[in-house]
Amino acid sequence: MAAVESEVRPGVGYAGRVFRQIQEVIDETGGQAGALIRVLQQAQGLIGYLPAPVIKTISRDLKLPLSEVYGIISFYHFFSMVPKGKYVIQVCMGTSCYVKGGQRILDALRKEWGLEPEGITPDGRFSLETVRCLGCCGLSPVMAIGEDVHRKVKPSQVKDILNSYR
Repeated sequence: MAAVESEVRPGVGYAGRVFRQIQEVIDETGGQAGALIRVLQQAQGLIGYLPAPVIKTISRDLKLPLSEVYGIISFYHFFSMVPKGKYVIQVCMGTSCYVKGGQRILDALRKEWGLEPEGITPDGRFSLETVRCLGCCGLSPVMAIGEDVHRKVKPSQVKDILNSYR
């Protein structure tokens, strides 16, 4: 993560442009109610996640305690402090999916792709999340990749499913 953080520090080039864009959002909010969430959303939209230097900058410039900023980030599921892959894999671990093989899907992802929950492939193509329910209990076990829901997934299908995403 240190290498990633060094790429997102204020300065010149890409990182400097990103920080200037974040600063513009902070300036536009002018201390309005809900400013923190808006700034965090836009910062994550620019970078793809919220690295520590960005979080510290937002805390400082909005004059909010760092603990409050981290509290908001950790409360809302849509914020991430780790990089995400081009394709985000969500494996359901709700009761039905777990009983019908959700853990075996995770094991296949670990074995075939070296993916751990909250991890990302070295090429940045995939990242993995576990979720409590995707609302597809009758189709369990399920795995979602972006907007695509794959139903009744068998561990032997995982490799072919992932290979279909380029």
